[in-house]
Amino acid sequence: MKHYILVLLALVLAVVAEAAPPKLQLDLAAFRNLDIGRKGGVLELYATVDGNSLTYQRRAPKAFQASAVLTLEVLKADGQIVYSEVIKLKPPVLKDTTQAIKNPMSFQKRVVLPDGTYTVRGQVRDQYKAGGNRIVDVPLLMQFDQPGLRLSDVAVLAKAPSRSPADTNFNRGGYLLIRTPGGLYGRGADQLFAYAELYNAPTEQTLTTKYRLRLVGGTKDAAAGTGTAKGVSGSPHLILVDMDITKLPAGEYDLIVEVRGAKNKLLASKTTRVLRQPDTYAPAAASIRL
Repeated sequence: MKHYILVLLALVLAVVAEAAPPKLQLDLAAFRNLDIGRKGGVLELYATVDGNSLTYQRRAPKAFQASAVLTLEVLKADGQIVYSEVIKLKPPVLKDTTQAIKNPMSFQKRVVLPDGTYTVRGQVRDQYKAGGNRIVDVPLLMQFDQPGLRLSDVAVLAKAPSRSPADTNFNRGGYLLIRTPGGLYGRGADQLFAYAELYNAPTEQTLTTKYRLRLVGGTKDAAAGTGTAKGVSGSPHLILVDMDITKLPAGEYDLIVEVRGAKNKLLASKTTRVLRQPDTYAPAAASIRL
């Protein structure tokens, strides 16, 4: 009797897993609009769909492909939609669908928004499997038109920022920025990188930056580093974070980025979430569209 119950439970779990919608990760970073003639800021929206949660359909002999339909929206506090787009994501064709790891798919979009409170909504469904939509809502506050020092959000990166003159959704401040979905640093990712911008600081002044990692809810630094933020005429101060996390234990951490002035006075601070999983293989998301 016990054997039959276990078999029935396994079948139920298999059916639930089969019907589950694809997994979706939304990462947001808000920056001031570099066009000084326009108020507000620029939202960098990075959506990642887990390739392992999709159904691969045979397209030809030894050729299988998945397809996900992604809907992205930005809503004002009153529910009004100010941005909406539907994107179809298709990963590379596979010869063998039994492989354990299927790379994720990502889509990055820049949306110009005035200051205000918003909700960023992502919906994804598997085109080849019935199971409903996965809906993810993330709150967003744009606040760049006020006077005084302003620190952008912190973009967590998979690779070190590299100098690039290109003008794409992946470039900012003269650097090519490759995001790491969900702030995840997995197997072999032993260096943490991040990027931020400081606004309204005197151009001639070089400021000290401090960054630290703390377990969520903790009070002690698990890792820390320092750097500088130097302004360029007509541009914000750039903050580039580079930390060795080789010895950082697995866990969920707050990455705290601080800007300090004379006598170590705290001028601005921002916090974002980082996930350290050294035993997990975490391939960088494949960028489907700019």
